[in-house]
Amino acid sequence: QVQLVESGGGLVQAGDSLRLSCAASGRTLRIYEYDMGWFRQAPGKEREFVGVMSSSGSRMYYADSVKGRFTVSRDNAKNMVYLQMNGLKPEDTAVYYCAAERTSYSTYVPRKSIEYEFWGQGTQVTVSS
Repeated sequence: QVQLVESGGGLVQAGDSLRLSCAASGRTLRIYEYDMGWFRQAPGKEREFVGVMSSSGSRMYYADSVKGRFTVSRDNAKNMVYLQMNGLKPEDTAVYYCAAERTSYSTYVPRKSIEYEFWGQGTQVTVSS
């Protein structure tokens, strides 16, 4: 089992930056065996993919809407994953979720919410105009 806890959300103005953190834990957790993704869900909308970093850290993918503004990083020694968000826009307002899926050790990195087994409780990000 993997437990994920997000933090770092808040209310900011358009153009500001935020860094979300995701702390992973588990009795036998080896975080380097997991692909780590970020998703978000705005009111009345479906959960959508934001970004992902592969278990090795060698592959990263982002949604077009955040490409160039958001960056996923991870510190396996600390069991932490981060989402650096720059140039925030009102349309980035959502609850942001961290997710983990055991890696397939292939070149494929999951980008659909249904592909992830473990989820955090989410952290609210609100961007005012």
